[in-house]
Amino acid sequence: MRVTNKFRRVDPSDERGVTMILVALAMVAIIAMAAMSIDLVTLYLAREEAQRTADASALAAARLISVSGMTSAGSGFWSSMCGGVTGWATQAALAVSVQNTVGGHQTNVAVEYSDGTRTDADCSTLSAAFAVNPMVTVQVTPVSIPSFFSRIWGTTSNSVSATATAEVFNPSDSATSGVSPNTLVTPVQPKCVKPWIVPNLDPGYSAGCSGQCPLVDTGGGIHHSGVSLTGDGSAGIVGEQLTLVPDCKTSGTCGPPLPRPTPTATPGGSQATRLLDYVPGAVTGPVAAVPSCASAGTIYEKAVAGCDQTTAYQCGLQAAVSPSPNTVDLNENPGGAIGDTAMGLACTLTNTSTIPLDGQDSLISTAYPFVAIVGSANPLNISGSPIVNSNSIMTLPIYDQNAAGNITLTNNPITIVGFLQVFVNDVNATTGGVLVTVVNIAACGSHASTNNPLTTNSPVPVRLITPH
Repeated sequence: MRVTNKFRRVDPSDERGVTMILVALAMVAIIAMAAMSIDLVTLYLAREEAQRTADASALAAARLISVSGMTSAGSGFWSSMCGGVTGWATQAALAVSVQNTVGGHQTNVAVEYSDGTRTDADCSTLSAAFAVNPMVTVQVTPVSIPSFFSRIWGTTSNSVSATATAEVFNPSDSATSGVSPNTLVTPVQPKCVKPWIVPNLDPGYSAGCSGQCPLVDTGGGIHHSGVSLTGDGSAGIVGEQLTLVPDCKTSGTCGPPLPRPTPTATPGGSQATRLLDYVPGAVTGPVAAVPSCASAGTIYEKAVAGCDQTTAYQCGLQAAVSPSPNTVDLNENPGGAIGDTAMGLACTLTNTSTIPLDGQDSLISTAYPFVAIVGSANPLNISGSPIVNSNSIMTLPIYDQNAAGNITLTNNPITIVGFLQVFVNDVNATTGGVLVTVVNIAACGSHASTNNPLTTNSPVPVRLITPH
């Protein structure tokens, strides 16, 4: 009988080709995973690009609203800024999105505005709360995101979208018309404030008031909101043209206040009669970004020419209860055509010591929104072009002159009740008076001491509020 050897060695030739089949199947799986990974990474990068585009577009629109004075202009001017696709803020958002493609493709962009309760592409349909806390939402959707390998499964393109919301905050009237009404006004604490502390008096408006009306109300509202396209202040504080003059003697130390000019019988009058006195603020520390032309000046002149990031102007905090109230410096004499104010302005705006100013930026204020035009002395070297940010736009603190009394002491404490943002047009070659146009105003009243202030670079700050 024949015995079979069960331990017989198998002939390897019988399994020839199996390894190749296994490797081929594994390669298919590996390539599929690699293809999916490439497409997923492409989608992820496109999503990040879309988010950056949405963020930049929303901030551009909000920034334009902030610097335009729209939050204190009255609802009749909202449509020019954000009344649908032709509004300036909407156009700014669209322009930014065009400059930022996603995956090499253009995007579809939707811009909407909100007052906290309702959303619309036309902000002029919203409530009064929009003036306190305008919110801009931008949604960015790329036209197409190509797929590289997922088309194997029938997918030829992918889509992503991103949304960003930016808000503008003006503390004025936030206690009554804001997103959280019936609360104390939330104050702001801007940086780089110029040390020209102006009284709470409006030289261009006296209707219904005994003498000059206030710029802001003690409750935190803007007393005369609106836009004056003629510069006289009769239609509103934004656009009013003023001459800032030092509330000091013409020589020697600053001294006690001089008598205020008599208000004109008719609100407005000429710019020469719309005088707004200012007292020099006490600069408390080093000043940043000082041009070389002001490096040898006083600390006050350096603060005018550069950026005073040290002095904290505490809006709404009563001087009587503040541990470190804002004070004035009457040892400083800023007046005159060669005074520290004039020289500091000439340095920062034209990089010279020439008065009147020559080559500074200019402002077109006969139509709304106002437009700043680059001057020949601007280092951007694009003279004649419109610009959003200008060194000529400056923020001044407003103090409660009724609470301060007669300022005769160098360390006289004062209460800041708001901020006035002005565009410096020129300096009078004889008197040193500063010719300005009001472009914005923010009020916090004198009842905001229990709320922490928003530290910001502007009296009307802007921020992204989209959770990422």
